[in-house]
Amino acid sequence: MPHMNTSATVLTHFDAQGQAHMVDVGDKAVTRRVAVATGRITMLPSTLALITSGSAKKGDVLGIARIAGIQGAKKTPDLIPLCHPIGLTRVAVEFTVQEETSSVACTATAEVSGQTGVEMEALTAVQVALLTIYDMCKAVDRGMTITDVKLLEKHGGKSGSFVANT
Repeated sequence: MPHMNTSATVLTHFDAQGQAHMVDVGDKAVTRRVAVATGRITMLPSTLALITSGSAKKGDVLGIARIAGIQGAKKTPDLIPLCHPIGLTRVAVEFTVQEETSSVACTATAEVSGQTGVEMEALTAVQVALLTIYDMCKAVDRGMTITDVKLLEKHGGKSGSFVANT
């Protein structure tokens, strides 16, 4: 069942007239904010073997995907129109190879000391990292599937903490 946010009753990116706007965070307190997101890419077992052996034609797939995910987090306000540019203090992208499901899980953690959260940066990091895996392996497996991208947890700010029901 999808998580429903019962604490917010309005979409904050629209003004009273229904026009899109960037949310004013000027009066918010500067706090440490952390978000963790996850997702997975499923592929043929032979594709996973190429990734884990390091013999993919384009090189170290997971190493390059890690850097791409970090870069994606840094570029989030360029991609998502109403996201605030923020001074990220940390982005970590980790992968777990899951041979039993022929997949790679990605977890991204983003942190900032600021006036707005980092959920979008963590989610973008996951998506870009998984898309990079797809791009690097598409020559041998166009049927890869990216799934289960979601926010696992977020901490900090006025709304406090959120932890997904996994």
